[in-house]
Amino acid sequence: MITIKEAATEFLTAKRVAVTGVSRKAAGHGSNVVYKRLKQRGYQVFAVNPNAEIVEGDHAYPDLTSIPGGVDAVVIGTRPETADVTMAECADLGINKVWMHRSGGAGSVSPSATAYGRQQGITVIDGGCPLMFDPTADFGHKCMKFFLSMSGAVPRKVS
Repeated sequence: MITIKEAATEFLTAKRVAVTGVSRKAAGHGSNVVYKRLKQRGYQVFAVNPNAEIVEGDHAYPDLTSIPGGVDAVVIGTRPETADVTMAECADLGINKVWMHRSGGAGSVSPSATAYGRQQGITVIDGGCPLMFDPTADFGHKCMKFFLSMSGAVPRKVS
């Protein structure tokens, strides 16, 4: 097991990152916030939405397999029940860094997807948000990390 900080630091070394669940209607969608911030911070980011061709002014891909050249990491920002399919796709593609976004409630965390990913050798961060950690963090997300860590929505350890 490693600390969440160690896992987040390793995850954020990825240069090509897919974000699932990026919506055509950005208001209120955590995936869109993650997508835009990673892009602003210089990451090569790919939006994944099977129901959209364009999101945030960029081309969207229906699945991870469709992204030319593949990706190094994936942020899952969809409902938990779709995380299993995405995790299986990550395993098939050899993607070994996956972050299931969660602020309040269940977020995108699926216990079965977490277990499967870890069985496949994927480092799975099952909660929190990549924007809570440097180099992508802002003051608001750091405050959220503090409070959500107390509630268990941000894991302390990752295996």
